Amino acid sequence: MSYQKYRLLCVGHDPKTVKGEKFGYLTGLTYLAPHKLSGLGNVCPHASSGCIKACLNTAGRGAMQKSQDARIRKTRLFFQDRLEYLRQLRFDLSTLSNDAEYRRMIPCARLNATSDIPWEKFGVMEAYPSLQFYDYTKNPKRMMAFLAGKSAGVPMPKNYHLTFSRSESNEDQCLDILRWGGNVAAVFSGGLPSEWKEFPVVCGDESDLRFLDGKGVVVGLTAKGRGKKDTSGFVISQYGA
Repeated sequence: MSYQKYRLLCVGHDPKTVKGEKFGYLTGLTYLAPHKLSGLGNVCPHASSGCIKACLNTAGRGAMQKSQDARIRKTRLFFQDRLEYLRQLRFDLSTLSNDAEYRRMIPCARLNATSDIPWEKFGVMEAYPSLQFYDYTKNPKRMMAFLAGKSAGVPMPKNYHLTFSRSESNEDQCLDILRWGGNVAAVFSGGLPSEWKEFPVVCGDESDLRFLDGKGVVVGLTAKGRGKKDTSGFVISQYGA
């Protein structure tokens, strides 16, 4: 399959999402220039300082200048010509759905691989009811809306799953979300514990299919890229609190 036909989505290149193919899922991801890197706006308004420093933006292929240039180009398109961005996104989502059907796989998409945009406000997911969308977020209001099933009185898309992301500054919110049955992703160094704060830890490195996780679990991720050198507390070291 030729991946050049995708304009905004990355399909078949990310090692973690490729792992999902053995479970029968074909995943498309959108990588934008995180935080304020594009110079036009902030796509990660709730990012902590530790999150910014440990961002996976430069992990793997992201370290290549070609990848960085592409992410900045996509992000600038998002801010400068929203209608064109959405047109290209819909084109890609249709292509992903068709490719998955041809390969007898289940399509899914993560539109915030390196961003935290409230995609539930754009009406994209409702147009693809057979496509499973999912994201990580550090926005507590988005996460609570997901758990409540509605945002500002409007139902959240039924085909959208959110996992809250822990940072060095939102641990209390993480614990509240876990108590309410939500899932929290946390980054560890030195291996993954079986529990964190008395909540079970599942391995999040086996695949990126977060919508298959149970409820009220900690999604344990191992430190990667710049995260290996984190000293902010964003990465939980040696099973620490």
